[in-house]
Amino acid sequence: MCAEDANVHVTSDRAAWLVGPSNKCSNPAPQPVRPYRLVLLGAPGVGKGTQAELLSQQTAACHLSTGDIFRAAKSLDACRCTPAMTAAMDYMHRGDLVPDETVLAILRERGKCLRCSGGFLLDGFPRTLAQAQALDGLLATMNVKLDAVIDYRLPMDEIISRLSGRRTCVKCRAVYHVETRPPQVENTCDTCGGELVQREDDRPESVRVRMSAYLHSTAPLIEFYQPRGLLITVDAHGSPWEIFGRTMRELRVREICG
Repeated sequence: MCAEDANVHVTSDRAAWLVGPSNKCSNPAPQPVRPYRLVLLGAPGVGKGTQAELLSQQTAACHLSTGDIFRAAKSLDACRCTPAMTAAMDYMHRGDLVPDETVLAILRERGKCLRCSGGFLLDGFPRTLAQAQALDGLLATMNVKLDAVIDYRLPMDEIISRLSGRRTCVKCRAVYHVETRPPQVENTCDTCGGELVQREDDRPESVRVRMSAYLHSTAPLIEFYQPRGLLITVDAHGSPWEIFGRTMRELRVREICG
């Protein structure tokens, strides 16, 4: 990753993360005063992606999303995909979930990213207890320790309100919200004039199903990380900067107390 400043307004170069170990990040940033190595948790709709961006910009830690790897792999030539990425694509093309061992192999291929002197924000993995245990073992082989696992939380009703109010452009995929970010013309995209629709998985009944599945899979993660003193719960109410401020205060308290 590269940076104008080691501590603020960082732009991450994730070439090695997205494409694989054959790629190198250009202009690596100098090691920040305090590198953070974090796992980010949060249900759909809590704003975890926005917090990942702010944390990456303000701390120099690189945002490592497993979902981004899968999306990048779809546009790569087959000859550029690593064996683990090829296996993952085969599963996805069949409509199957990518198994834990394949995702772990993808992470193992990118060990340099996990050992980066600037730190990392791991997003999208682990999702299950088995993945958390596997990640624990992988980091141990690299002599890397997590600083914290940040769990962003909102009440169910508010998450449903946030997601069910989203509208997506059928042409350019721009996202709006009927209350917090409405278009200038109702049901019409400001950018391309396309129709705005509610995605099927943003309907209230679908959100409840997604939330139930998320809570079921995340509960064991909470039980895994909390007794080890790694879990930080952050209230996801308010503006992105307010939430970011709470996150950094919690991290600094942990740093002082630890």
